[in-house]
Amino acid sequence: MKLLETYILRRVGQMFLVALLPVLAIIWTTQVLQRINLVTDSGQSIGSFAKLATMILPSIIPVVLPFALVIAVTQTLTTMNNDSELTVIDAAGARRSVLIRPILLLAAVISVFSFFVDNIVEPRAKTVVRQMIAETYADLLSSVIEEKTFRKLDEGLYVQISQRMAGRMLKGLFVADERDPAYELIYYAKEGAVDDKGTTLIMHDGEVHRKTPDGNVSVINFDSYSFDLSDMTENRGQATLRASDRDLWFLLNPDPTDKDYTIRPLSYRAELHRRLTDWILPVVFALFSLAIAGDARSHREARLHPMVSALTYAFALRWAAFYAANQIDTDPEYIAVLYGIPIVSSIVSIVFLSLHKRLVMPSFIRDRVSSFWRRMQERLLAAAGRTGGGTAQ
Repeated sequence: MKLLETYILRRVGQMFLVALLPVLAIIWTTQVLQRINLVTDSGQSIGSFAKLATMILPSIIPVVLPFALVIAVTQTLTTMNNDSELTVIDAAGARRSVLIRPILLLAAVISVFSFFVDNIVEPRAKTVVRQMIAETYADLLSSVIEEKTFRKLDEGLYVQISQRMAGRMLKGLFVADERDPAYELIYYAKEGAVDDKGTTLIMHDGEVHRKTPDGNVSVINFDSYSFDLSDMTENRGQATLRASDRDLWFLLNPDPTDKDYTIRPLSYRAELHRRLTDWILPVVFALFSLAIAGDARSHREARLHPMVSALTYAFALRWAAFYAANQIDTDPEYIAVLYGIPIVSSIVSIVFLSLHKRLVMPSFIRDRVSSFWRRMQERLLAAAGRTGGGTAQ
């Protein structure tokens, strides 16, 4: 690789990391916070939560990579143009491949990495996450419910225990059952225990209050009472794997006896074709980013910032691919659309690059995007001014 190509590769690579890491951290944090209830509701340790948070990361990486590359390519080339570096490269008689080759090389590496994460790492991580969640809620009553704290076991079912003893024994039981709209049940018991299968709560020396909608209350004392937990526990502890949790080899040759596959066979086909097209998006995005920002231009030329144009294209293509993949579940004809999106986009970008023409948005779209971008900049500047003024005071 030539010295100039190495220079461009290094600059784009550095900008790629600068764009990737903050965005990845923000999205990862929001996804982790959505699962904070796993700790608060089930009493899991911080170590288990950290493991869960780590397993979420592979599902985010393939989504963020192409957009980070768009930002890196357009920002680097725009900066080089503002510093007259692109003009110098053209004046020196260098071929346009000097710009294209290192960027496409980086895009190819990112695509291979995305394929590896999307088809090997992510399915395994999702399987671990599902199994962790299933095991967490498998035996809430006898293992993870905190003492002297109300916990919601199911919709309309709450429980509190005063003390947990050895051998699955519980002291001071309170159970409120509002699942049946015909009546409400409240159980009090001095002690109880969950059977070995976790399907029955056996309460001793207590009473049950039964309240009907008209306000009538009946009280029954009992020496022993069995409370059925099978509706809640029969599916807990067993992770149900979906199409998105399967690796590529299973999607290529699914097990015809798999329970979820027999119910949703079309979702597996849709997931397969999504996997076979998503990984190439970094190369596609790099091509149209080059077609948008890869030419030398005058500083006095008024136009929309290349990054805004490229990100607009990127979001539009990503949305179109996402929509087509979802429609495959009901209409197999969208398979051709899903493959056509990256192919057509790549061909158009290659044509523009080979003809040394700039890829621009249609004027009516460009005007709207430009107007929206200016309004956003004005709001940000106004907010910064108010913040600065408040600080000065």
